[in-house]
Amino acid sequence: MFKIQVDDGDDGIWHDVKGTDGKPLLFENSEEAHRKLDEMFPVLTRMEKYVGPKRVRAIAILEDD
Repeated sequence: MFKIQVDDGDDGIWHDVKGTDGKPLLFENSEEAHRKLDEMFPVLTRMEKYVGPKRVRAIAILEDD
């Protein structure tokens, strides 16, 4: 599972991107998560190629057995 996060300020604090139900958006694989990031934050995802620091990311969620 993967979730997406955004650093929407200059504070360096990452925030989960949440759905309409208030829960973090979860994805089965990294490709889905990155597609959604590009859809929701097109400027931030494309800007990373030219300037830093990174502002959006997809991270893996380790599940407990």
